[in-house]
Amino acid sequence: MDERLPDPQLFRQGGIRLAARLFGPGGDLRGTAEQVQRFREYAQAEDPLADALVASMPATTPVFEEALANGITSVTNPPAPVREFFEAVEATPYWLDRDRLERGARAITRTGLLGLFPLGDMSLMGGYLASRATKSLVATGEIELMAGRRLIETAAWWIDVTTPGNLRRGATGYTSAIRVRLVHAHVRAAMNRRRDWDYEAWDRPVNQVQTTGTLLLFSLVFVLGTQLLGIRYTDRERADILHLWRYVGWLMGIDEGLLPASEDDAWRQLWLLASTEFIPDDDSKRLAKAFRESHQASPVGKALSRVHSSISRLVLGKTNADFLELPNDPLTQGAVLTAAAVNFAAETARRHIPGATALQELIGGVERRHYVGRLAKIVQLDPTYARHLPAA
Repeated sequence: MDERLPDPQLFRQGGIRLAARLFGPGGDLRGTAEQVQRFREYAQAEDPLADALVASMPATTPVFEEALANGITSVTNPPAPVREFFEAVEATPYWLDRDRLERGARAITRTGLLGLFPLGDMSLMGGYLASRATKSLVATGEIELMAGRRLIETAAWWIDVTTPGNLRRGATGYTSAIRVRLVHAHVRAAMNRRRDWDYEAWDRPVNQVQTTGTLLLFSLVFVLGTQLLGIRYTDRERADILHLWRYVGWLMGIDEGLLPASEDDAWRQLWLLASTEFIPDDDSKRLAKAFRESHQASPVGKALSRVHSSISRLVLGKTNADFLELPNDPLTQGAVLTAAAVNFAAETARRHIPGATALQELIGGVERRHYVGRLAKIVQLDPTYARHLPAA
């Protein structure tokens, strides 16, 4: 008998449930006890290939860099950790369709700077509800000082992996995905060396469930968030966006059993994630506060902070938003909904005007490139993420 578990309280109270009704598969998203148990087993799984590679560094770093740029076949007699890592990464999965990668990237690029709002207001803020996943962030210290830098680096990375053409082997998005995989392995190694890491309460650090959660926040929740802000996608565009992130997940070392093959899979996985991981605590509040304050360096920043908080509150729901101590600003929330209606009308027109979609993709690409240029002036962006790596 397939008895579905009841909705978890936070998920029921959150805006994600409403969004699932509006945009989701329409069926029962809830998992069985057996499915929840199987999903939770991945919380004890890490990334053996990346962990072994990191353990061999810095001695193997030059070989790693050569293989990353030119492929493992370019390296003569590579050390076993490097060879095994890249043989797995370069074993292109049978389901990969590169035409779909390009279509998905173009659909994301079309959203321009508007696409960055769900990244911060829904993906990062929503991720703070998963308190076990935040422990590694908290343990690295300087949350308040690093919140702005983390947002900037995340935005630049997200643009890297979602730009058309960037997931070809050796291209910027491809290398960025793999480098962040190694950053996760370095953080995991550091947390595993800590005597105060509570494995019973927090699971393995930067485990497979947490990395999958990040992937869902950047894929399904991005699609959901942009739709709530008025963006319109065809069924094929939504599927192609998820296909792109499925491949990014592959590059980042997520177990193939956790990579959703369809939008329905992604919605059901989001239920599993929300029902088992959305357990916010005081660290969640601290991270949310640091994120909000990172926007408030100027009067314009303070106004944008109200917009960001309003979007988060609309999507996460009253219970979650109140717990994270997000300000309740009905006037700004109304303005966000009004802007979404205007966007929806413009998007409806775009779909019926010949050439309008291609033009919007061009404009979105220009906006994103200009934005990365501005970010580089604020923070010295390092595509190698060297500050996370041990000194040679």
